[in-house]
Amino acid sequence: MATQSLLASAWALEVNTGTSGAPTWTRVKGMTSFKETIESTVEDDSDFDSNGWGSDQVTQRKWKLECEGKRKRDAASPSSFVADPGQQAILDAGNLVGVGSNIEIRYYRRDGAPDAWQGLVSVQYGGGGGPTTGLEPFNFTLGGQGARTAITNPAA
Repeated sequence: MATQSLLASAWALEVNTGTSGAPTWTRVKGMTSFKETIESTVEDDSDFDSNGWGSDQVTQRKWKLECEGKRKRDAASPSSFVADPGQQAILDAGNLVGVGSNIEIRYYRRDGAPDAWQGLVSVQYGGGGGPTTGLEPFNFTLGGQGARTAITNPAA
């Protein structure tokens, strides 16, 4: 049986624009790059009983998402700029400090793979500008605030 690779473009990111008690999951559109990173802090836990072999133990993990894309507007409003609601929620949080920059997100694969996570993140937003013939970019890093939680894939 032949195997097929999974496409990176199958990831979806949603922002909770409601409340934690009554979530409203709003898709972030216009993404062109999605990168999930899990960083581990590792400590040496070697001892005299290991016959000279070393041993490491993970003592902490951090997760983050790094995303890029193009700013989008609502096509139903061609005469005025109406931002994509998902992008705007991230931009708004990225202009705040402290807990104001924290938002709830979920991300999952749209191709039926079981990968699906939810968590609280802090937002670092970038973007804006570009050459006269360019499309306006955006980029952001979502830094996990504690553990992420595995969820049932909404696309399944």
